[in-house]
Amino acid sequence: MIKHISALILSATLLTACGQAKVDAQKQEIKETVTTQQKPNIIYIMADDLTTQAISAYGGIYKDIAPTPNIDRLAKQGMLFNDVLCTNAICGPSRAAILTGNYSNENGYYKNEGGGKFDETKWTFPQEFQKNGYQTSLFGKWHLGTEPQGFDVFKYHNSAGQQGHYWDPVFNENGKDVKEKGYSTNLSTDFAMDWLQNGRKQNDPFLMVLQYKAPHRPWEPDTKYEKLWDDIEMPYPSTFNDDYKGRELTAGDTEMTMDYFSRRDMKLEEPEGLKGVDRIKWAFYGAKPGEIVQPDGMTAEEGKKWRYQNYIKDYLACVKSVDDNIGRVLKYLDDNDLTDNTIIVLTSDQGFYLGDHGFFDKRFIYEESIRMPFIVQYPKMVKPGSVNNDIITNVDFAPTLLDVAGIKTDQKMHGQSFKSVLKGETPADWQTGMYYHYYEFPYWHHVQPHYGIRTQDFTLAHFYYNIDVWELYDLNKDPEQLHNVYADPAYAQTVARLKNELKALMAKNGNDKSLADFRMITDKDFGSIVDQKDDETSVRDVLTQE
Repeated sequence: MIKHISALILSATLLTACGQAKVDAQKQEIKETVTTQQKPNIIYIMADDLTTQAISAYGGIYKDIAPTPNIDRLAKQGMLFNDVLCTNAICGPSRAAILTGNYSNENGYYKNEGGGKFDETKWTFPQEFQKNGYQTSLFGKWHLGTEPQGFDVFKYHNSAGQQGHYWDPVFNENGKDVKEKGYSTNLSTDFAMDWLQNGRKQNDPFLMVLQYKAPHRPWEPDTKYEKLWDDIEMPYPSTFNDDYKGRELTAGDTEMTMDYFSRRDMKLEEPEGLKGVDRIKWAFYGAKPGEIVQPDGMTAEEGKKWRYQNYIKDYLACVKSVDDNIGRVLKYLDDNDLTDNTIIVLTSDQGFYLGDHGFFDKRFIYEESIRMPFIVQYPKMVKPGSVNNDIITNVDFAPTLLDVAGIKTDQKMHGQSFKSVLKGETPADWQTGMYYHYYEFPYWHHVQPHYGIRTQDFTLAHFYYNIDVWELYDLNKDPEQLHNVYADPAYAQTVARLKNELKALMAKNGNDKSLADFRMITDKDFGSIVDQKDDETSVRDVLTQE
């Protein structure tokens, strides 16, 4: 009898356990179904003038001295892109291209200086997210002249032409200027963190755009990092003493070498009593030709190295604060179980020179300025530790973010989605070359307007404003781009092929105008700095000339 009762109890227990297991399995299935149908959150992080040379995940000469552990963590947990390229390597135009998915000729924002303001009636991808039920926010740098559209909440730098200041900056908070106390990189993250914690509906998907002023000029570090590397000499890039041989009219004729740092850049102590115009003149002395800033008694070579050491230490210290604050964002996501369902993008508005070729700044079609850092973490789609070498451009960002979020749009864009690339699957017909065009001249830095094509093997460029110079670089044999082989007979067929490819790309993107039209874009607001001949030669004709 006791055995019989025990058997009944055991049987009931087993049935209960089986039933509970079935219920648990059903709950898990429902949970997984809900998870797969859940819209991803998106955090788009962009630092201004951040370059791959300053990120240890990309390697380089600073990786052990100035590591970026939080950015590196994104790369370890996501995909690091080696060949993401900017279509117009300067801040405002790049931001406009990213927002609209279109080249400058379509979005209308060609230049920073004298370029006007971004047309706020233009479609941008945040508007599409907002229209599709996403909570949207913007914190940090905007730098497009007009008020942001498509954001439920914004708080952006609104002083110095929206460049902002590192310390105690003025922000536009939803239409009202507010002066804040503190360091801008930390403040922008504070605003973002407060919105994540208190300003949004916790169960609804969100798009948050977090854009740092750093490490933009004048490279002012947080107080705790001001003297971080005072006791060491930073290494020099291999092309630091480039003599620009064979490139005298292009790379050799700029105002972005180590000779063009100002007193403000070098953090020299300002004399007492200076006010108004006199104070500005003192601070910016050094930015014009012939105004060399360096301690008395130094040779030209010693002065060049002294300016570089000041610059690179300040720049990398600013990057360190960016990395610290990215760590704050990642910790919040981890602590609140948001990591798995959040797409994190880390990028910049273009690349930047860190003494490479003796330069600072950007603008050229050359590698250091057009190659953008780009890292994506999204556990549901991106394999941890993956690396991609496909050519992707900044006009591809908008269609990709929309595609990954499952948002359909009828908006026409030059860019194309690389969602499949994030999955590790590059389409057979993916782009093999990029069209580039830079228009601004002579302000700032005196870089000749030029257009060109960049493939994985070659860079071909035409500098056209008041010179007529072609350059070709073999990126396999000459990755540092020191030798212009355009006139080398051995590359004649390559030149012809690349010109045909460039012509096709310019036509595809609706920008195969005349050289006179291109010069008019450069001259707008400031006028021509030379007597231009009427030149109705179309780029199509230029590219078909032997």
